[in-house]
Amino acid sequence: MTRLSVNINKIATLRNARGGDIPNVVKAAVDCQRFGAEGITVHPRPDERHIRYQDVRDIKPIITTEFNIEGYPSQSFIDLVLEAKPNQVTLVPDPPDAITSNNGWDTIGQKLLLKEVVKIFKDKGIRTSIFVNADVELVKHAADSGTDRVELYTEPYAVGYPLNKAKALDPFLQAAIAAKEVGLGLNAGHDLNLDNLRYFTENIPWLEEVSIGHALIADALYLGLENTIQMYLKQTKGY
Repeated sequence: MTRLSVNINKIATLRNARGGDIPNVVKAAVDCQRFGAEGITVHPRPDERHIRYQDVRDIKPIITTEFNIEGYPSQSFIDLVLEAKPNQVTLVPDPPDAITSNNGWDTIGQKLLLKEVVKIFKDKGIRTSIFVNADVELVKHAADSGTDRVELYTEPYAVGYPLNKAKALDPFLQAAIAAKEVGLGLNAGHDLNLDNLRYFTENIPWLEEVSIGHALIADALYLGLENTIQMYLKQTKGY
């Protein structure tokens, strides 16, 4: 069944808006784990506008569930990941000024870079995932980097879902099939929510992990964090 990793960046954004340590990001990670999350995801950016590098250092020794660090492989990011030694690193092609991740890697044109970075992490026993668009060729070329998994960028699915869910899903299903054929594990994330998540996971049953932050934390404002995580788990588990 698909694992649910909770991205806690938005909790860090709220803390940083006021300064101080409320809400406490480490406590939030522990609470998400206690409430059933099967992973914790963080995405530190160079300006540390939400998750800070120190947050990564503080969270890693405290949680016992899977820890996934996302980000662009700058030297400072690589150094942080090698220091923290998470279960998984997800490589995302974000420029420094990106508001949020909005595109996958060009796994053809940037293959050499990806190969070099993937090797660095895999040599240290860290599972790697590459953020990609739902494009069969890009998924196939991702395998050449040596990565363990790809993460499908699902915003186009979320946008198309209310209009025609089968049509919205189709390119992601084809990309997922391609990943399976070339031996890549499969993750997904971006704008998945309580409305569209179940259909996605039911139709791609070999999907290993979804990383969800913005929608889940927004839902938690109304529904409570524990209840919200349980609701998302119901979508990923099909009950």
